[in-house]
Amino acid sequence: MADIEREAMEYDVVIVGAGPAGLSAAIRLKQLDAELNVVVLEKGSEVGAHILSGAVLDPCGLDALIPDWKQKGAPLNVPVKEDNFYMLGEAGKIRVPNWPMPPLMSNHGNYIVSMGNVCRWMAEQAEEMGVEIFPGMSCSELVYGDAGEVKGVVAGEFGKNADGTPGPSYEPGMELHGKYVFLSEGVRGSLAKEVIAKYDLSKGHCPQKFGLGMKEIWEVDPAKHREGTVTHTMGWPLGSNAGGGSFIYHLENNQVYVGFVVHLNYENPYLFPYMEFQRFKHHPIVADLLEGGKRVAYGARAISEGGWQSMPKMVAPGVALLGCSVGMVNVPRIKGNHNAMLSGKAAAEAAFEALQSGRSADELSAYETEVRSGAIGSDLKKVRNVKPMWSKWGLLPSLALGGMDMWTNTLGFSLFGTLRHGKSDAAATGEAANFKPIDYPKPDGKISFDRLTNVSFSFTNHAEDQPCHLQLKDASIPLKVNLPKYAEPAQRYCPAGVYEIVEEAGKDPRFVINFQNCVHCKTCDIKDPSQNINWATPQGGDGPNYPNM
Repeated sequence: MADIEREAMEYDVVIVGAGPAGLSAAIRLKQLDAELNVVVLEKGSEVGAHILSGAVLDPCGLDALIPDWKQKGAPLNVPVKEDNFYMLGEAGKIRVPNWPMPPLMSNHGNYIVSMGNVCRWMAEQAEEMGVEIFPGMSCSELVYGDAGEVKGVVAGEFGKNADGTPGPSYEPGMELHGKYVFLSEGVRGSLAKEVIAKYDLSKGHCPQKFGLGMKEIWEVDPAKHREGTVTHTMGWPLGSNAGGGSFIYHLENNQVYVGFVVHLNYENPYLFPYMEFQRFKHHPIVADLLEGGKRVAYGARAISEGGWQSMPKMVAPGVALLGCSVGMVNVPRIKGNHNAMLSGKAAAEAAFEALQSGRSADELSAYETEVRSGAIGSDLKKVRNVKPMWSKWGLLPSLALGGMDMWTNTLGFSLFGTLRHGKSDAAATGEAANFKPIDYPKPDGKISFDRLTNVSFSFTNHAEDQPCHLQLKDASIPLKVNLPKYAEPAQRYCPAGVYEIVEEAGKDPRFVINFQNCVHCKTCDIKDPSQNINWATPQGGDGPNYPNM
């Protein structure tokens, strides 16, 4: 399709992704110079449609960006009032006291929020300042300049046939050129992945590590609702099978966020993260809360967990990676939105300085310096060893040693230095012959649900006549390699039921991709043991339509 002629539009800065990082960058650019031409391109049907996060928000990023956010009506309405942490057994629990935890683990001063609604509000602030925001505009390609710099993106291509050829209503889209391009696509963004590979930005850094976060919104019995209560758990049901844990956040209007995170470096290919989540909800402390309630939404998203060691170089000629495109989640705090906002602010300031001095399309080294040496770097360096400790030594030793390491890091040193991550999450997958299948209870339809029923509560939709955006590099690998060697784990690791092995009497097994179900979590791109699946963006507006995730 490279020979297609497209119209081009010129901007000072082109931003891909209307999440907290991209919107922060847009707002800051306009604060610095109201005359700058700034555009934000969002693949979701509206701003917030593809935003899924816990979320307990540390407002430090918002404080730095929009100090008067309260007066401007930001939807931070539920301050954290109570902070609980439990170790779970199958039927019981042990409360972990708050006092031994380092101060950085406290949620005092934080807010339970819908990040989708926070982003919608941020988009309003940006548009009032003159930022152009175009939802429903997938960015399908990068545009490179003559010197190999990133020059822009292709956005708004619609109407391809399933085989990739132009259909009768084909629209080629436009090229949007910027003096700088910011990629704020979230975890494992398709364009960021291309940039990281093209410019070898991960060289010298640990592989990125990931988790799969799944979340439901429940309306519960008002008598059981405790607005402002935050609960985290570890232990059952994952046990030694995988790292991870849960969150339960009581927001307003008798609603509760119930979420579950599974670290994707698990070995057993029979592990079924979605079913671990459903089983978790039958623990007495969760089941008692949810009984008589109603689930109103479901979604899933990968989480970057590598932290300080795994952050790649963030800049290349003409382009900067923001927020989760780099991986700025503080894993023990389960927070990254504040760092995403700070990264957008820092990138905007570096671009403004460059444009003021007449530069363009170079590397914004000042942005990288600020991230690594400023507030973001300080936040992530203090907790850099928690995740590798967990991976190497298991849950209980990592709790003790990680807590001690966080305490010493607040004093400016670590007894462990900087521990490195091991192999990638895909390479961590073990062979099926070395593991036993896991027997999961059947969902009861009241507290736990089958996958496809729950996916309907993500309100995801994809035009069926477009090319499949889940691309196999080799179509034979699922059946010839992954099925005999790994029991084809795509059937289980996908939280939306996209992949299945269909076996019919008298016929060879078939590997089926139900891409219409995809909630854009990116787990397949991360966890496939053969690294045979490439997640590419579908046409704009397709995917989940989260109401207030």
